[in-house]
Amino acid sequence: MTNKAKTQKPDRKTAMLNIIELVKADFPFDAPEAQICGDTCVGCPRKLIELVEGELLYWESYVQRGETPNFSEIESFAKLCKNVRRGLVRNGILEPLPR
Repeated sequence: MTNKAKTQKPDRKTAMLNIIELVKADFPFDAPEAQICGDTCVGCPRKLIELVEGELLYWESYVQRGETPNFSEIESFAKLCKNVRRGLVRNGILEPLPR
C-alpha cells in the first residue's frame, strides 16, 4: 500500500455519513426531557437537539436517495453540530471533549 492510499480522504457522501454517525453516538437524542431541561438554560438544549435531529434526518435521507452533498453543505452541517455541542456542554448535558 502506498502513502497516497493511506492518506486518501473519504468522498463527500462518506464524509457526511461519518459526521452523522459521530453525532448520533455523541448527542443524547433519546434522553428523557427531564434530563435535558433543567432549572437554568443557556440556549434551550431540547430545541438545539431537535434542530440537529431534523438536519441529521434530512442529510441521511439525502444521501440515501443517492444525492451527494457539496463541501459547503458538509461544512455547514459540521459547524451546526459543533456549535450545538458547545451549547450542550454549557448546559451540562455533554462533557467537553478531551484536548
